[in-house]
Amino acid sequence: MTATFRPEDHAWMAQALRLAAQGLFTTTPNPRVGCVLVRDGQLVGSGWHRRAGEPHAEVHALAEAGAQAAGATAYVTLEPCSHHGRTPPCADALIAAGVSRVVAAMTDPNPLVAGRGLARLAAAGVSAEHGLLAAEAAELNKGFIQRMTQQRPWVTVKLGASLDGKSALSDGRSQWITGPAARADVQRLRARSCAVLTGAGTVMADNPRLTVRDFAVERQPLRVVAEGVMCAGALERAVYQDGGRTVVACALAHPGQRAKLQAQGVTVWELPLANNPGKVDLPMLLAQLAQEYGVNELLVEAGMGVCGALLQADLVDELVIYQAPVTLGHDARGLFDIPPLPNLDVARRWQWHDVAKVGNDLRLTLRR
Repeated sequence: MTATFRPEDHAWMAQALRLAAQGLFTTTPNPRVGCVLVRDGQLVGSGWHRRAGEPHAEVHALAEAGAQAAGATAYVTLEPCSHHGRTPPCADALIAAGVSRVVAAMTDPNPLVAGRGLARLAAAGVSAEHGLLAAEAAELNKGFIQRMTQQRPWVTVKLGASLDGKSALSDGRSQWITGPAARADVQRLRARSCAVLTGAGTVMADNPRLTVRDFAVERQPLRVVAEGVMCAGALERAVYQDGGRTVVACALAHPGQRAKLQAQGVTVWELPLANNPGKVDLPMLLAQLAQEYGVNELLVEAGMGVCGALLQADLVDELVIYQAPVTLGHDARGLFDIPPLPNLDVARRWQWHDVAKVGNDLRLTLRR
């Protein structure tokens, strides 16, 4: 049930959210969850979910609290699970420990839970409430929610832009429009993302690794390369050579190139668009990334072709634009390759989500 919460409830849930945020770079494909146990106004246990397959936040908190969990209130940023996955149900663990009240920030969008955890607690006589700092909890798990409800990842398109709205010189060179602080900030975006998507043109022009650098991480994101007809000569590019996880999604795979890529450990998906077999079916690609790899958050670092195609397909949830105080001229390349608009009435409108200064550049975050 929803409830009216006291100031101390807000304070304890805020602490649980700070704990959950510690899993920002590690929990994929699971959600980021934190839990605190409070008895007689005192913290008796706390925990956060660290990695998939390991104990959930509630289990860590209960272990720390021990016998003091009896009669305590559990503040958890996501509804306790009610099903057997790689770990037992957390709702059962809270009941067994004698917790008297559970406050969840939000219900779990996973169809296997979806209110059942709170219902199980209530049936056992535990006061079960939700809706406290729900927006903050949802922001922390925007990708997990998207995958559970829409069966595709949350898609963030990252772009470096000049003051005149250009992403590269006319010959494709873009290193470096933005400054070192902005480039370092991008590493955090990569680190929290489950996968990074680029296009074959960017692979050939910039030879990116698409790995997290100068930032300690336990795992690297999956690299995904989208291309129409499989390109000869790309086998030596860094994204295929360093032993990391890479998927090539193409509309038409050349048998010889496919075999060579697979021999290098690269996964090849052939996903032609039904009405345009020379293009990759982007909705199918996103669905497959969600299903096969549990991708919650997908970061796009690509040229105007891939970015424009995603925009046209209405698959972009968020834009992160690093705008540098530099002008590149009218012949430089734009941000999106999209058809001209007949009038402004059909222009896509975005909401400002955040504006921040990063070094000498601006980071503009927009959502649809």
